[in-house]
Amino acid sequence: MSESKKILVLGVGNILFTDEGIGVKVVTDLQKEFSFSPNVTLMDGGTLGTVLMGPIMECDMLIVVDAVLGDGEPGSVYRLTGEDLRRSLAFKDSMHQTDLLDTLVLCDLCDSRPDCVVVGVEPFDYETMCEHVSDTVKAQFPIMKERVLEEVIAAGGSYKTA
Repeated sequence: MSESKKILVLGVGNILFTDEGIGVKVVTDLQKEFSFSPNVTLMDGGTLGTVLMGPIMECDMLIVVDAVLGDGEPGSVYRLTGEDLRRSLAFKDSMHQTDLLDTLVLCDLCDSRPDCVVVGVEPFDYETMCEHVSDTVKAQFPIMKERVLEEVIAAGGSYKTA
């Protein structure tokens, strides 16, 4: 794959609700720790919903980092594609203003939907209002970052330590 393929790494979630903010926090760490090839964009998507439609439509590969409800133990790390995307909190109408699945459907209608993968972690607590993630989820930061970097490489991007 060439570096001409546009890759968007999108951290989503509400940083005010404990583990719900994991996606944003992982992407923020990656931005501080690494520099990426020009075809890779890292973005704090927060809870922006359809506002993200433009950046999503402009990429070829979308890597979403988020909390995932997957029936596993808190701290379990997942890789989701296809129908499994619905397990990501970003793809549910609960936490985010508009669910990301609706946004991808709109991109599909515009004939501009990228391939998508979610790197996620099972939250320990996503209901308590707190700006810090739980210790259970914080312990998974290194694994989450490594998985995102693997997805960037697989999609045709590159990175180096900043």
